[in-house]
Amino acid sequence: MKKILFALIIVSSYLFPQSTGNHNLLELQNSIKGIRADKDYNQKVLVQDESSKKNVGLAILFSAILPGMGELYADSYSSGKYFTIADGTLWGIYIGMNSYSNILKNQYIGYAASTGGVNTQSKGSDYYATIGDYQNLDSYNNTMALQGNFNQMWDNSYYWNWNTEIDRKAYRNLWSSSEQARNNLRFVVGALILNRIVSVINAVRLTAAYNKKQSSEVGWNVSIGLNNIQTLPYGLQFNFQSEL
Repeated sequence: MKKILFALIIVSSYLFPQSTGNHNLLELQNSIKGIRADKDYNQKVLVQDESSKKNVGLAILFSAILPGMGELYADSYSSGKYFTIADGTLWGIYIGMNSYSNILKNQYIGYAASTGGVNTQSKGSDYYATIGDYQNLDSYNNTMALQGNFNQMWDNSYYWNWNTEIDRKAYRNLWSSSEQARNNLRFVVGALILNRIVSVINAVRLTAAYNKKQSSEVGWNVSIGLNNIQTLPYGLQFNFQSEL
């Protein structure tokens, strides 16, 4: 009789906790299932990636140094390449015109020395401009004296004398051609500056457009469901999905 009672006690003690545990587990499952697995929580946020933005100051600096580089920095070299091409072309024109002007300068200085008897040592640009207007030094000094400009008269170290009027005019044409080529360089320099200004403005505009694209609205889709994998304990499962 005692053995039978002992056996009943053992069996009842085993069954009661097991049923209670199953009951508690069932309640937990029902609580979890009470959460709608298909319910989504959406939230729109504005995300700005500051590290990926371009610096406007750098865009200005790059275009000022070499037109088109600011546009390249802003990932829009399709328009910037035209500024780079224009800059290269203008520099080519500048070098060519400057070389041509120097060649003409050497020619008129050499012509003055061989034909006009000029001593080319320590002579400035004003001297070479003046000797093309007068036949010789005496003619120049007489004109200055008649005008009362005695302080502008030159001594014999500035001597020259054209053999004929044709020689003087030939020199004058060489000098004028050289000066015209040198004056044209100013227009090329102006074009180089203008090309940089326009490129800077364009680079600033493109950089602002690039930075604006880096700011985008991102939607987060949050789903809450029940983890029902048999090999794992029961629990909640959260799913996050971004929507651009």
